[in-house]
Amino acid sequence: MPEGDTIWRTAAMLGEALAGKEIKQARPEGLRRVVGATVTAVEPTGKHLVIRFDNGYALHSHMRMRGIWHVYRNGEKWHRPEWRMKATLETDGAVAVCFDAPVVELMRNTAPVIGHLGPDILAGQWNVTEVTRRARQLNQTPIGEVLLDQRVTSGIGNVYRCEALWRQRINPWKKTQELTDEELANLFAIARDAMRANLTSSTWRRTFPGYGRGAVHGRAGRPCPRCGTLIQRKGMGENVRTVYWCARCQA
Repeated sequence: MPEGDTIWRTAAMLGEALAGKEIKQARPEGLRRVVGATVTAVEPTGKHLVIRFDNGYALHSHMRMRGIWHVYRNGEKWHRPEWRMKATLETDGAVAVCFDAPVVELMRNTAPVIGHLGPDILAGQWNVTEVTRRARQLNQTPIGEVLLDQRVTSGIGNVYRCEALWRQRINPWKKTQELTDEELANLFAIARDAMRANLTSSTWRRTFPGYGRGAVHGRAGRPCPRCGTLIQRKGMGENVRTVYWCARCQA
């Protein structure tokens, strides 16, 4: 699933192509209400993306596992087949196409879909003290689940969850109440720093300073780069996601 840094990069791409532009054509039929409207903002919030128009409508999308936005020049051949298109917004200078996203909906009030989210971890006004306070409300929950709880802070996904826990030598199943405020703050700060670093790289490739594409995520059965112990993996949480960790470093 795309994580917060991917959504921010997508929003920047769409903002450059659409912001301040009038929509000349839109598909499918349900999007015709924005034809003639001007795009006023493209907003990333956690793993959600909202395109706002000056007629009061907003296009909300969530990529889940397979969704993606592309931008093309007018008349340029698309890189994916048309039957996979979920939404198209065309201006005089560009065509924005959303493929394969399971959630693409036009609405006037976005509060029901994004109002419950915690502070976006990549936002400029992000406050680690507030995020730590929110995490404390889930003291009986394993920290590996809290890091993915979008009500605490929105945008962290499985990759950054696994890598932040490994870097701090914290077991994913350790209860949040067993961690100090400083340990909690450091976990979220490490994830934020890594995500912000990947926002500005000239060629996008999710990396972690000192460990390339990551130390543990997706490396089950391979040696931990710190101690050599084989990396473990196991499903975690109600909506099961695979967590990767080092049984020795994160005992």
